[in-house]
Amino acid sequence: MSLPLFPVTTVGSWPRPPGVAEAMRAYRRRRIDRAEFDRIADEAVVDLLRLQETLGCDIVTDGELRRDNFYSFVAEKLSGVRLMTLAEMLDFVEDKAGFEQLLQTLDVPAYSISSPICTARIDRREPLTVDDLTFARRHTGLPIKVTLPGPYLLTRAMFVPELTRAYYPDKEALAEDVVALLRSELGELQSAGVEFVQLDEPVLTEVAFAPGRTRTFMCAALAARSDPGEELEFAVSLINRVVAGVDDLRIGLHVCRGNWSRDESTLLSGGYQALRTYLDRLQITQLVLEYATERAGTLIGFEGKEIGLGVVNPRTDQVETPAQIRAAVEEALRLYPAERVFLNPDCGFGTFSNRPMNTVEIASAKVAAMAAAARDLRGRS
Repeated sequence: MSLPLFPVTTVGSWPRPPGVAEAMRAYRRRRIDRAEFDRIADEAVVDLLRLQETLGCDIVTDGELRRDNFYSFVAEKLSGVRLMTLAEMLDFVEDKAGFEQLLQTLDVPAYSISSPICTARIDRREPLTVDDLTFARRHTGLPIKVTLPGPYLLTRAMFVPELTRAYYPDKEALAEDVVALLRSELGELQSAGVEFVQLDEPVLTEVAFAPGRTRTFMCAALAARSDPGEELEFAVSLINRVVAGVDDLRIGLHVCRGNWSRDESTLLSGGYQALRTYLDRLQITQLVLEYATERAGTLIGFEGKEIGLGVVNPRTDQVETPAQIRAAVEEALRLYPAERVFLNPDCGFGTFSNRPMNTVEIASAKVAAMAAAARDLRGRS
């Protein structure tokens, strides 16, 4: 894959067009069939691919437009998994009062976010993303990034003791099947010619910064271990097992501090230094990290890895200027060689289909600003 210096891309998600969001709701309520939903989504994906080309992206995504959110879509692809809203989960979790209180604290409407829950032995009914890659490849000549939920996120999200233990005694047992299915997916993506696969593991920061919390907005069960270090070791092991032996493929890992609310006071704060010893040991190519928010702390370097540098905040209305973005990149160049610096937003613009973080217009302006900064930086290099 030939790329210019300072390649511009996104973290993955894009605000769903109203027609796609409406079709998604209709499909879930069985008012339209899969073929009709795919027809509507396909048109929107083609439009988005063209938009990214126009804005100046060097690596494009399909915007996750077919997904309810960045990880819940697996319920459509896997057997043994049921998609449940947080409101529905209240009927099953033991600590109902604590779960409701946490949702209120985190500014998360219980009806607006769904999670895939393991309710039987899991297996892949169909590829998670390979078909999406094949479709996108027919409509763009640019390199394509495919985003996948990481094994730690999936394991934690899907394991609800009250519903899962009849099939998996603990989340470690569930993780065995999660690793196997992600390895199969990664192998098929590589065979299909994917240029970049990004694994999403946003909850690693929660383990590091908020140990002891038992429920989260996106994961029904948190660490059973009292020691956050042990839980992070578990995450490192799962990720490295998924990517083991996958050579000649750019694999990134996205780690943020939450992207469910525009109210930054509800989101986690803390520098990546707390995760450094774990991130250093991951057998991946690139770390896709948020740095446009002050909550991320001071930029640090990771030896031997590329940096997917977060230079615009997807949750704000203010559009960062190319000059501001250039300044952020120039700071990163003190720690990384130019050929290892990629530009991206801190996180997705439309993580959840019913709760986008921004409008298409503002998201487009932010991506265009990144592209303008990258062009200027290339001219100076």
